[in-house]
Amino acid sequence: MWTLDGITFLLLFLAAYRLTRLIVFDDITSFIRKPFIEEKFELNDKGMLVAVIEQKGGAFHRFMGKLLSCYWCTGVWASAAVVLLYLVVPDVVSTPLIWILAIAGAAGILESFVKG
Repeated sequence: MWTLDGITFLLLFLAAYRLTRLIVFDDITSFIRKPFIEEKFELNDKGMLVAVIEQKGGAFHRFMGKLLSCYWCTGVWASAAVVLLYLVVPDVVSTPLIWILAIAGAAGILESFVKG
């Protein structure tokens, strides 16, 4: 059975968190979501701008659209990708990627506290 120390778990946790947010929310990865979902922005009753997500195309495209717009769904796959990266890919490649994602994830969490 595999063992995982606390620091490694924290790094994998933060890396999966950041990868999930990167896929679901960030503009830099909108090209991944674009074939499957359309994001429109509308004013709600309180005058705030909110994103409205609509799935495109046939059954497969709608499924992918739902997956890519669901934070929890994408999080499972992002976590699996990070764990596979950690277990399968050589350390010279996986370690820097995991560290970068983990540090960016921690910075994102910190930013949410600073913003309030």
